[in-house]
Amino acid sequence: MKKLKIRKATVRDVKTIQSLINKFAAKEKMLPRALNDIYENLRDFFVCADNGETIAASALHIAWEDLAEIRSVVVSKAYQSQGIGKKLITQCLKEAKSLGLKRVFALTYNPGFFAEMGFNEIDKNNLPHKIWGDCLKCPRFPDCNEIAVIKDLD
Repeated sequence: MKKLKIRKATVRDVKTIQSLINKFAAKEKMLPRALNDIYENLRDFFVCADNGETIAASALHIAWEDLAEIRSVVVSKAYQSQGIGKKLITQCLKEAKSLGLKRVFALTYNPGFFAEMGFNEIDKNNLPHKIWGDCLKCPRFPDCNEIAVIKDLD
């Protein structure tokens, strides 16, 4: 019987988070993450564990005084279509509200998934902090085909 628990990530989760992310990145379903990047941003991450085994992750990264990004939403293939990704995003949204943030965005290849949670598509040019920050470091810049979505928290 599954005993799923969502919690903040710890250092013992880092290699599993990277493995999950990079499996999907190899199929071009998300961008890869370096191990040091996950360690440096560990406080951003939530994980979902099944009887102690990390099977999913997401991250909430503060981008500006009123804006955060949901990143690296990944669910192990065996656990997909069970609502785990939505539960992780809900946890990120709760944390964003508790921090006083007004909006949360994501860059995604699956905008329909986010639309089900109340996100709306926007032009990436409306996210200047993101575009000129992290995106400049991305190997796909400027030919990115991710879709920007945003949700107001008010």
